[in-house]
Amino acid sequence: MPFTTEEFQDACRQLDNPDVSEFEFFVEYMDVKIYRKYNEESGLYEYITFGTIDVKPEICHQVYIDLDYRKKWDSYVKALYEVTEGDRKGIYWNCNFPFPMSNRDYIFERESQEFDLDGRHVFVTLGRSAEFSSVPEKSGVIRVDDFKQSLAITANGDTGSKAFMHYYDNPKGMIPTWLINWAAKTGVPGFLQNMTDACKGYPEYLQKKKQKEGR
Repeated sequence: MPFTTEEFQDACRQLDNPDVSEFEFFVEYMDVKIYRKYNEESGLYEYITFGTIDVKPEICHQVYIDLDYRKKWDSYVKALYEVTEGDRKGIYWNCNFPFPMSNRDYIFERESQEFDLDGRHVFVTLGRSAEFSSVPEKSGVIRVDDFKQSLAITANGDTGSKAFMHYYDNPKGMIPTWLINWAAKTGVPGFLQNMTDACKGYPEYLQKKKQKEGR
């Protein structure tokens, strides 16, 4: 099912006034705040993340959606590629989990749109779990089928970006709650730092890729 206009517009609205009325403050790293809300059905948390990073929005957006580059800078990626079934497109992602836990894999639909709102250019990317029969579950890997994410990025009025993200997934399996909380508290800041570093290295990556393809 396609993403709706309302879903994209909601992500844009959250950039300036994130609705954290039902969330509790969790952690702050650099200039980014993370809030969480308990999901009683799953016993897990969903997260809202917002703040600024010192990277131009157009680069931040491209790095986020560039699957080939993601495989180079994100050590948690075991496999990442596009899936096509008829006129449907999705993404398969196999994520490394620490021993002795099994890896998790995701299949999800993702769509990006750009908007010009109130004199600002906004990049929005939405994602959610989807079924693709051509990619069955793999032995020894746990399929995550309850995943959703929205990301909005715009300029912060200076040389960086203002970003908002709403994220939830259910990794299943017997993972202790304390471990999930620890991973969220340390993993999100770690991801933000890796993402920032990846953005700064993106122009060089593109230049090398262009040179290689030109041979």
